[in-house]
Amino acid sequence: MSGALVVYFSYSHGNTKKIAERLASALGADIEPLLPLVPYEGTMDEVVAEGEREVNAKKSRPIKPLSLDPADYDLIAIGTPTWWYTMAPCVKSFFERYSLKGKTVIPFATNGGWPGRASKDMNDLSLGAKVVCPMQVRFDSGGGSRQITPEKDVETWIEDVVSLAKR
Repeated sequence: MSGALVVYFSYSHGNTKKIAERLASALGADIEPLLPLVPYEGTMDEVVAEGEREVNAKKSRPIKPLSLDPADYDLIAIGTPTWWYTMAPCVKSFFERYSLKGKTVIPFATNGGWPGRASKDMNDLSLGAKVVCPMQVRFDSGGGSRQITPEKDVETWIEDVVSLAKR
């Protein structure tokens, strides 16, 4: 085992994907999206309503198997958009499917102004892992792609993660 893996679920404007790609590039990490087995369909309002139903029912949304095995990595960064104050159901499915025992886990979430408990919930599901450097990155509350969290804060977080990975 060695190296770093960045996994993420992203929807809408791809904000979580943007942060995941920046982190993976800085780390020299492998990266892979979490893809739902059955894609979300319909208008944005319909997808939001379906996501809300899944979160309120505490459901996970089954994901396609990853082509990369998280067991092969020491450090795993996990990114999610904040959906109804927690992680997206596809990310919950990742935690249910893959063991993170003995790993270093870096949770990060994007949000439109309501970070909720996404980081805490990801921490709680990282059973047997060392969770460090959680991050919330805020984007505009209209569901757009304009980053509100100062760029300096994101860069400092990425530098901290890279420094941690070198230890």
